[in-house]
Amino acid sequence: MTDVLRRGRASLAFSFFAQGVAFALLVTRIPAIQDRYGVSDALLPAFLAAVPILAGVGSVATERLVRRIPPSRLLRWSQPVVLLALLGVGAGERLVELGVALAAFGLAVGGLDASMNMLGVSLQRSYGRSIMLSFHAAYSLGGIVGASLAWVGAHWDLALVMSYLPVVVVLLPAALVGSRWYVDGGGGGSERDEGVRGDVVAGASGGSGPFVFKVLLPFCLVMTFAYIGDSTVSNWSAKYLQDVLGSSEQMATVPYNVYMITTLLGRAIGDLGVRRFGAVAVVRMGALVAAGGFAVVAGAPGAWVGMLGFTLLGVGLCVLVPQTFAAAGRLASERFGPGASDAAIARLNVFNYVGFLIGSPLVGALGDAWNYRGAMLVPMVLVLVTLVYARSFAAQPDRYGGGHERPRTADVGRGSNGL
Repeated sequence: MTDVLRRGRASLAFSFFAQGVAFALLVTRIPAIQDRYGVSDALLPAFLAAVPILAGVGSVATERLVRRIPPSRLLRWSQPVVLLALLGVGAGERLVELGVALAAFGLAVGGLDASMNMLGVSLQRSYGRSIMLSFHAAYSLGGIVGASLAWVGAHWDLALVMSYLPVVVVLLPAALVGSRWYVDGGGGGSERDEGVRGDVVAGASGGSGPFVFKVLLPFCLVMTFAYIGDSTVSNWSAKYLQDVLGSSEQMATVPYNVYMITTLLGRAIGDLGVRRFGAVAVVRMGALVAAGGFAVVAGAPGAWVGMLGFTLLGVGLCVLVPQTFAAAGRLASERFGPGASDAAIARLNVFNYVGFLIGSPLVGALGDAWNYRGAMLVPMVLVLVTLVYARSFAAQPDRYGGGHERPRTADVGRGSNGL
């Protein structure tokens, strides 16, 4: 059993890593993509918005597919589609080809993100202790690697296809081999749970009030606000440091890199904090530190203080998303049975893209209408709303009378390849 869990954890961590690499390679080479296809500045926002919108569609579709298909199978085939779509973005020549590649990328990313987090939550339940942050740490590491590879491609003026092809050649077969050891815990497609899964997800999809509003609403809000904060950093940190705080162009590129590194470090050690202090305390501390980071950024007298604020944002925001997935999956499973965890995560994952879509235009509009210092206070207030819902992250007593779920030996040994 231990070997099965270890292999499942390692293979899933690699999937998170590969997804981080792929997504970073796409978003950091947007200027090169725009030049290659001749996308106008007026049309570019439509292309960029299409990816998270279609990812939301893919996540909703995943919610329905997991009634009959194990999340491991969805992940096994959605990850190659993401990688091949990335290659298609680099290899195409016409605008219609870019549209098709981005559409495939967006739809597959929605299924990939949802199924990865489904497996992460069920594996954490099997472990009986917090490991969810470690998976998102692997994603952050992949983002750093992808951004670094994108810098190399831009520095050496490589064609997009030459930047993407070696990555796909390495990651695609490794992901397919690793997928043999995915572990479907907590009802990931077994006949025993099929009826429960179908009934629960059908009820949720049909608009069941208790399932949607009473259970998921706090987590949906926290997820949205966390991604508004994250998109604010990724889209506005460089402009804010240069235009508002008067930094050089070179220094303006540093805050996001620092943010990514502190996100990685925070997630790497975050599980230890959850085990020692509990999810509620970690979420509260993360929200307070993130809000403090926005306050420092808004009031910074110069670039170095502003960089300190963005560093604090990485430390604070990094814990919110993994803990939101974990808490929503756990609570849905406790309330509605094991099949409900996957449905809850698929629906919650949509609000990842909602926050991403809202964050950048919100700060930009407020900055233009008011000023960018004041605009930074809005995500600060939204992140603080997390404190209102922090108690929702508490583990409920399970059937063993404890505050943590125990390993399910009947489910743990059932990997996607029958291990």
